[in-house]
Parts: sequence; structure tokens; C-alpha cells
Amino acid sequence: MKKTAATLLALTLSISMVNTATAEVKIPAAYIALGDSLAAGQTPQSQIDTGYADLIAQELSRNQPVALFSKDLAFPGFTTADVLERVEEEATQELLASANIITLSAGANDLLRLVQANPADGSLQFQRIQSDFALNKARKNISDILSRLNEAAPNADIYVMGYYFAYPHARESQKEGIAEQVGILNEILENEAEKAGAIFVSVDEAFGENAVSKVPNPGDVHPNFEGYQAMANEFLAEYREGWVVENRELPEPNPISFEEILQEQDEQAAGNSQPDTETGEPADTDAEEVETDQSAGLLPDLKSGYLALRTVLPII
Repeated sequence: MKKTAATLLALTLSISMVNTATAEVKIPAAYIALGDSLAAGQTPQSQIDTGYADLIAQELSRNQPVALFSKDLAFPGFTTADVLERVEEEATQELLASANIITLSAGANDLLRLVQANPADGSLQFQRIQSDFALNKARKNISDILSRLNEAAPNADIYVMGYYFAYPHARESQKEGIAEQVGILNEILENEAEKAGAIFVSVDEAFGENAVSKVPNPGDVHPNFEGYQAMANEFLAEYREGWVVENRELPEPNPISFEEILQEQDEQAAGNSQPDTETGEPADTDAEEVETDQSAGLLPDLKSGYLALRTVLPII
């Protein structure tokens, strides 16, 4: 009997140690946000601003050293297939290798692109068969994404972000079907995260089905600062108990349009192609130096050509 009790105690302690290790504080933190528009911080007005990833990075920097925060790997509209393709890019692999914290938002676009929403009358329509097919495909892609992330970022804790109900303005009679599908998506994300040794971050209860204050635009599924704050705090509850983004810590809005982002990217590209002072031609050695500088700054030349807002923080 004593031997059995001792065995059970040892097993309990070993399980406790494993659970603690999967959510340990990373010092210094090297945080990369990967995925769709939520990871990028898209606003209800189709701009890019502070999102949950930015608020997570902000809270990390308030409490511990932070070496890097990047959301270069986040792009509005990305499906799980798009995220998988991005993860497999060589430049992405180089960036991910430096990470010790990764958040992943992927799956909602696989489902929500099938939903026809009419904000004028609050109606929602979708085809169940198409939805089931899309969710099954998302399941496989999420499994592959997490497998690739484990290979590319062996030192990183991976947090799979869940999703909220994105249609709080819809008629009550229209909500049940889509809410059920979002619930299935969250179950898929949680199950695949568990299989891969990742950590699932549930956010649906923080929103509920009537979170009009967090998703204020009837014609848009993206949250405002309040919604992103709720998502960040759900992550922080998993990462470090007691760390919270308070209301007073929310930054002032500073949205940027996609046109401005692309213009910034073009200006950076032009600045990286300086002509040789003697010949007037771009020098090969300069190009090599630029490439080296980009690698050192962890700014990969990704195929998408998209430059998300990015903050590279020095080690504190």
C-alpha cells in the first residue's frame, strides 16, 4: 500500500513538473505572433493597430526582459492553408528559430468565409456540409502547422489562440448554428494543441455571444481594443498568473491603413537599394550587406510582400 502511494505521489509530481514546464516564463522573451488578422491587429474599420499580440508584448516588457516581438508572420485573411504555406517558407524558418514564445491564430477564416452575414437585418447563412468539410481540412492543417512549428522553434512554447463568437449583432434566432461551428473549431484547436504539446488559450467565455462592446461594428468581425485586451489577458492567465493588461494601460489608437503599410514597405525597399557612389549602379556588396542587416534584424523577405506593423524591442 505504501509502495502504491509513493508511486502515485511520484507520478503526480512528474505530471506537475511537465505542466509547469509547458508554461514557464521565458527570459528574455522572443515573441512571435503568427496567423490571421487577429494576430496582425486588424480593427473593426479594416486598419491595423494594437492587437492582442501587441498588448501581450507590452505586458511582457513591463514585467521581464524582452529581446524580440514580431508580427511579420501575421496577415489578414489567412486561412490555415495560408499559415501552413508561410511556416514552410525558408525565411520564416529562420525567424521562428529565434522564438521562445509563439502565438498562433488560425482557423477562423476557413469557417467564416463560408458565412453570409447581412448586418442590415442580422441574418446569417451558411452551408453545413461546406462548413464540416472546411473544419476537417482546418484540423489537418493545424496539425501540420504545429508539427512544423515544433521543428522550426524547438525552444518555443506555442500558444494556440481560440476564437470568439464574431456576430454578436445578429438576431438571436440566427446565432445558434454559427456559434456551434465556432465551438467545434475551438474543440479542434484545443485537441490539436494538446496532441502537439502546445497550450490552448480559450477566449470564447471572455466574449460570449453578445459582446457588442468588444465587436462594435455590425458589418465587421474584428474586435476593438477592449476585445483584444480580453484576448491578451486570457493568454497572460496561461503564461503568468497575476499579469493583466489594465484599462489604464491601453494605448491611444494609432491605426494605419494597408495602403500606408505598403507605402512604408516600398520606402524601406527603396532605402535598401542605394546606388554605388562612384558608378551610380547598385553594388552587389551593398545588396549583400542589406541582406545581412535584414537577417540580423529578423526582417525576413517573405513571399507575401506584406509588412505587418512590427516592434523590435531591445533586451531590457
